[in-house]
Amino acid sequence: MYYNPFQYPISPPVPAYPDYFTNETAPRTYPAVDIKIFSHSVNSFRHLMEQGNILLNRLGNASFAHRLMTAAQQGKKAEVDQIIKSIGLKVPVFTKFTPSWVIFELSNPATAQTPMGCCTLIFYMKWAT
Repeated sequence: MYYNPFQYPISPPVPAYPDYFTNETAPRTYPAVDIKIFSHSVNSFRHLMEQGNILLNRLGNASFAHRLMTAAQQGKKAEVDQIIKSIGLKVPVFTKFTPSWVIFELSNPATAQTPMGCCTLIFYMKWAT
């Protein structure tokens, strides 16, 4: 019979998960919930949605859409911006376009309450193949 002198390891095996991973940490304490900023954001976003609805209604007008697409196809960014400004929206609109897509970004301007602005509404719309 074969006798193995090294049948048992000299040192115990290393556990798969060391103890420092399995120790539970102390529960974290969180500050009290304050919804003022979130409520302000919700109301501001409602305003953006109203302005976005005005933009969509105007884009639904065939002659307006034709004029916009013609200017964009010719690469006249300033004219595209002027056409969008002619709608009379109360929020700034950033327009970017490619031959197949147009992107409208409506955002709330920064205020004293939200120095970085709070909300942005982005429309990605396909307008060609």
